[in-house]
Amino acid sequence: MFHWGKSGLREFCCREPERLAAARIGIWALAVLIVSGCVNNPHRPSGRALNWEAEPKARVAAVTPTTHPAAIPTPLPAPQLQKAPVVTNSDKAVGVPTSSPETHETWVPLSRWCKANNLAQPNRTAVVPLPTYALNTSNGALVFRGGSQIATWNGLELRLGFAPQMIDNQMFVNALDLKKTVLPLLNNGVLFQSKTNRVIVIDPGHGGENAGAKSILGNRYEKEFTLDWARRLASILTTKGWQVYLTRANDTDLALSNRVALAEQRKADLFVSLHFNSAAPDEQQAGLETYCLTPSGMPSSLTRGFEDDSRLTFPNNSFDPQNLQLACSVHRALLRVNGTHDRGVRRARFPGVLRGQQRPAILVEGGYLSNPHEARLISEPSYRQKLAEAVANGIEGVAGAGEHEVAVNADDKGQRAQAAPEAVGESSQSILAR
Repeated sequence: MFHWGKSGLREFCCREPERLAAARIGIWALAVLIVSGCVNNPHRPSGRALNWEAEPKARVAAVTPTTHPAAIPTPLPAPQLQKAPVVTNSDKAVGVPTSSPETHETWVPLSRWCKANNLAQPNRTAVVPLPTYALNTSNGALVFRGGSQIATWNGLELRLGFAPQMIDNQMFVNALDLKKTVLPLLNNGVLFQSKTNRVIVIDPGHGGENAGAKSILGNRYEKEFTLDWARRLASILTTKGWQVYLTRANDTDLALSNRVALAEQRKADLFVSLHFNSAAPDEQQAGLETYCLTPSGMPSSLTRGFEDDSRLTFPNNSFDPQNLQLACSVHRALLRVNGTHDRGVRRARFPGVLRGQQRPAILVEGGYLSNPHEARLISEPSYRQKLAEAVANGIEGVAGAGEHEVAVNADDKGQRAQAAPEAVGESSQSILAR
């Protein structure tokens, strides 16, 4: 027992330094144990950076993309993009797209889509005024511009459904454009491989009281020029083995439904409607346009004030890839006659003569009757002959070579106009499949 007093006080003073030193050692030992326990705790949160390649990938929403990296995770693989039903062996060459995994994503990185389809990576050819990428394949070159619906296919102008977007310095292309525009062009298949009895219906636009556009040079109308153009085209195609029918053979009007029904009645393989354009009183506009039906889900290139409901699907939409192939082939051939006045291959829903077609179908605008220079050319028979030869070459370019037997009915010489019932069948079966 410790007693205070002189002797006790001396004892306390002598022992205290020893006790303090021991306490200090104990405190330091405890601190070391605590720190060691924190460092080796296996349940602490991980501090590693998020790996976007390993995380589940979110698809890009169907809205205008932003450029914030955190808001745009790496998208899913590109959607499966179907080819045209009939293709040739050349489509299997290196540099032609193949199908890729199905997905529901809206915007697809062009570089990743090229990789999935065994294509070379797109080349960036320009930064200003718009980021420009060229996709070079064995079948041709396709050029995209960020923020612009205008693309070029081997120098030919065409309109995309949606303007490509630049996201994180990458070009994203809409999945519908990849499926309905890019893949059909790159595959570039032949519509007929071995069919010999090929049937085509040629539609001279307007007729009768429906005179169409008036020429700026005088009292002549579109209906006259389209009929002459169609007759010349019919003559050329019959010598190439086609069985040809015209929707009208004289100056009579015919309902659009009858023009569609005639093609159905004759079991036509192709349908081509011929027209001339006008922008009166504007005399400056000039050039060629070729139209095919807008695919479901896409906005049209031109509406002319008509309602454009992208949710609608028509019988002719079963031939979206072939429509585009035919339009591009004919348009390119026509440009060799017209020169540099290229107004592009476009898509529209308002042409009633296309919507109900159950076969590849296009509408050609062969120039502007409101433009003095083009009106003068159109008035010349020799120029209309060149237009007819160009359309025939464009058709042959994608239709394949058939037997060159003249398949013309003796009583109509391929130019007999047939009236047909108003009703048009709802079936969308492809005549090309037989």
